[in-house]
Formats: sequence, structure tokens, C-alpha cells
Amino acid sequence: MSVSLSTHVLDTGAGRPASGVRVELCRGSDVVASGETDADGRIAPLAEALEPGRYAIVFWPPSPYFTRVELEVELTDGHHHVPLLVSPYGCASYRGS
Repeated sequence: MSVSLSTHVLDTGAGRPASGVRVELCRGSDVVASGETDADGRIAPLAEALEPGRYAIVFWPPSPYFTRVELEVELTDGHHHVPLLVSPYGCASYRGS
């Protein structure tokens, strides 16, 4: 099985992509991949050739309130895209395509 992951961060408060946001992919206590979003707020790919299983995606967004956002996801075979929408007063995520 082959698993890959990409992400992007949108600063909905500013109405633009969030560049320079650090993102880490962890399995247990190990960081297995990391990167920073580009000018379009994207990291593609964050990780490739992963084993299926449970991972944590940790975002360090540009928000005065949400300084760290962690999502626990179950990655199965195939490509997964997990974006983060963040503003000073809220954040949301979804499984993208």
C-alpha cells in the first residue's frame, strides 16, 4: 500500500493563503515529515510512501489565539489532502481531494 499526504493553510481572517506555516506529521512521538507552506499556502507533498495508520498533523498557524492545531487522522491507501482554514477567531479542517 502507498499513502501520501498534502496540505494547505488558508488565513480566512486575512483572506489569503498562509505562507511560512510550519506543519509536522507525527506518528506516535516521532515526527516523520515536516515543512513550511509556500506562497500559495501549500505543502505538496508533505509526505510520500507512508505506511497506512494513525497520524497527527500539527499546524503552527498565524493566529493570535490558535497557536497550535493538531488533527489526528487515519490514513489508508492512496493520497490524502488535509487543509486548515484559520482566522483569529476560529479554525476548521476537512478531507480534501
